[in-house]
Amino acid sequence: MAASGRSVVIDIRTRRAGKERGPDIPDGPADPLLRKVYGEILRDERLDQDRTLDDVARAVGMSKQYLSEVERGRKEPSSEMLHSVCDALGLPIEHLLTRAVRRITASRRIATRASSGTPRVELLAA
Repeated sequence: MAASGRSVVIDIRTRRAGKERGPDIPDGPADPLLRKVYGEILRDERLDQDRTLDDVARAVGMSKQYLSEVERGRKEPSSEMLHSVCDALGLPIEHLLTRAVRRITASRRIATRASSGTPRVELLAA
């Protein structure tokens, strides 16, 4: 969405070539990747429970390394994998989704305030 609230169509090949088509596209931080947001939430939940990567990975049946990559937002887990990790943490999947929406919404508000000159507010965990 453009700053005016209208949708913008972007030809990705033109954009990659350094030429934009349509209205100006605002510069600034992009929305965080969903996999990164999910990973942060899962890590926060695991740490709040004082559980180790190894403990949760064993409960799910995955490697500790893979769970670490998921938590750092480097791997795109399947919906089944997310569900399994949430189950191992006792976190309903809908809570993961709700928290992700809150974090992304808060991130957008901060980006909007920063670009409009409004004082920046620290982002608190959702």
